[in-house]
Amino acid sequence: MPVLFFAAVAGFFAMALRSGDPSLLPSTLVGKQVPQGVFPPIEGLESANGKPEVGFTSADLAKGKVSVVNYWASWCMPCIEEHPFLVKLKSMADVDIYGINYKDRADAARRFIGRFGNPYTAVGTDAQGRAAIDWGVYGTPETFIVNGKGQIVYKHVGPISEAALTSKLLPAIEKARTAAGSIASGP
Repeated sequence: MPVLFFAAVAGFFAMALRSGDPSLLPSTLVGKQVPQGVFPPIEGLESANGKPEVGFTSADLAKGKVSVVNYWASWCMPCIEEHPFLVKLKSMADVDIYGINYKDRADAARRFIGRFGNPYTAVGTDAQGRAAIDWGVYGTPETFIVNGKGQIVYKHVGPISEAALTSKLLPAIEKARTAAGSIASGP
């Protein structure tokens, strides 16, 4: 009897895990300013020209240009799957992508970027995961579209796929740009 009970409960959990769309998880931050924070650089990470990466702050996300914030980690298998789509997003949308390396070791993060490439305009760290709580991050990867005023306008939970790139992220970026243009040229 206990074995049957356990099997039934395990079956329900398995069905729940497979049937849900993680991108439908609600975010109370959509429409609000990005949480204030400083994302220090990954120790020892250098840009393509050999200069040390400097990290970024939340103020960098409110400089008038639509941007993308991507939480990732070297130990995250879905982050590896989505990485080529971040590279593609950078070229297709001409946006600044800010990477936040989540609860990772600096050497592992450097290896990840060295192996898969660096699509990020700036890369910072959230070594303890404190900022992720403020951002409402459920787990990596998660991606946010931020308008030029520093407000979150869209949140994508889970890895970016080709379908998500074309049907969700690119339209959200374009909508944020259009909204910014209509505000700038208002009456």
